[in-house]
Amino acid sequence: MARASAAYYATRDPFADFTTAPEISQVFGELLGLWAAVTWQSLGSPAPVSFVEAGPGRGTLMADALRAIGRAVPAFGAAATVHLIETSPRLRAEQRQRIAAAVWHDSIDTVPETPMILLGNEFLDALPIRQFVRRGSGWTERFVSPQGWIEEPSDYHPAIDAAEGGIFERREAAETLAAGIAARVVRHRGAALFLDYGPERSQTGDSLQAIAGGRPADPLGPPSEADLTAHVDFAAFGAAARAVGAQVWGPVAQGLFLARLGLFRRTNQLARHRQPREAAAMMEGARRLGEPDRMGRLFKAIALVSPDIEVLPGFE
Repeated sequence: MARASAAYYATRDPFADFTTAPEISQVFGELLGLWAAVTWQSLGSPAPVSFVEAGPGRGTLMADALRAIGRAVPAFGAAATVHLIETSPRLRAEQRQRIAAAVWHDSIDTVPETPMILLGNEFLDALPIRQFVRRGSGWTERFVSPQGWIEEPSDYHPAIDAAEGGIFERREAAETLAAGIAARVVRHRGAALFLDYGPERSQTGDSLQAIAGGRPADPLGPPSEADLTAHVDFAAFGAAARAVGAQVWGPVAQGLFLARLGLFRRTNQLARHRQPREAAAMMEGARRLGEPDRMGRLFKAIALVSPDIEVLPGFE
């Protein structure tokens, strides 16, 4: 069951349907930029280094990250070449307005084989999933047909307890991505940080959802008319990276991760120099990102890093 993302993103403004963390607060991108810079220093400050973002949206996160890097750790900015993994011509055009010096790629496969630091915010949830349904002592796989859902016998048996009719979602594309990135950071040293939503441990449940016009929609509606997404299985993602030799840090709750990086301290600093209404909006954005009953607990941070990295910001 694949997300119809190519057509959706090519023809629509996805941010009319949902708002991602970089659009909520500039501090989000700044903190991730500084995370990348400190991690680069932990790697021994290699030069050149590829600074990569997977699924860069409008380019807001990378623009905020580069601004913070330029002020705080200019040596990283000088050593880094920016690479953006994006297939949508529409979004590439928006990104080019903010990060003119970037190099664009359809996949990570064409990013140069050098030390690499990669960021991916709400990227994994966009990858295709397969759904398996527990039936008796075995499993079926669920597919979409013109008549709706159908099930067919499956040879795949998830290693998880499930009641009759329980649904298990597998995201093989994410596992393949994790293994590929892990192999890179083992070969050339590097790190990859992903922030997304989902449970810390593998579990059953139907998390597939669709958003159209800013509201929940039918996932079986017309193709490319809605944004489809599902929860990330962080346990499976991490296991795929460990299998090829990378360290895996996390997952940790996004709120805790960002607070450790200085989300509220930095937001307070900015707010002190703004008019009251703008200051209040800044503080509200920080609370939305960090508070447990909002994005702070459901969203998680996970990092895939070289085996010799001993300290990683935010994962202490």
